[in-house]
Amino acid sequence: MIAIIDYQMGNLRSVQKAFEKVGHAAEISSDPKELANADRIVLPGVGAFQDAIAELQRRHLVGPIQDAIAEGKPFLGICLGLQLLFDVSYEDGEHEGLGIVPGKVVRFKISPEYKVPHMGWNECRIVRETPIMAGIEDDSHFYFVHSYHVVPDDPNVVALEADYDQPFCAMIRRDNLIATQFHPEKSQAKGLHMLRNFAELPIAAST
Repeated sequence: MIAIIDYQMGNLRSVQKAFEKVGHAAEISSDPKELANADRIVLPGVGAFQDAIAELQRRHLVGPIQDAIAEGKPFLGICLGLQLLFDVSYEDGEHEGLGIVPGKVVRFKISPEYKVPHMGWNECRIVRETPIMAGIEDDSHFYFVHSYHVVPDDPNVVALEADYDQPFCAMIRRDNLIATQFHPEKSQAKGLHMLRNFAELPIAAST
């Protein structure tokens, strides 16, 4: 079973419908026991970092997230779900993240002609081979909506990069953990292909 974590901070139904469109059922759940029994976990997210962390803690979902990743289950973070995995975010102050991936979340510091938030389609280049990118060409376009981006301490976790006045991390991969700054569920054929790859990824192949 694919479990989509419900913490009231994301377009959960659109992610669920995207998986259904590629032939895979996905359950939306905030029940720690259901998440523990899932084969694959998705952490989506849209909104403020501070509110998201507070809601994950209030719903007792931090432990299930940490356990799923530690147990080697395929885990996919999307947009805010990527940023939450990091040590700290500087969105409207300084806020502690889940601390699963060392690094920080910072606001774009770019030329005035570039608007923030970064919104729309952007080309992504493959930096590191990742199983969910199988069959997807280098320099494919995906859909972004964000004002902040992640800066991993270890550059080797960066799997995709994009440019918005400057290069930034568009996807990370560390063993079974994969997370994207863009929205696969809004990225049409390429994004659906990626979600199908994730849903069909053998656990052994994700490490």
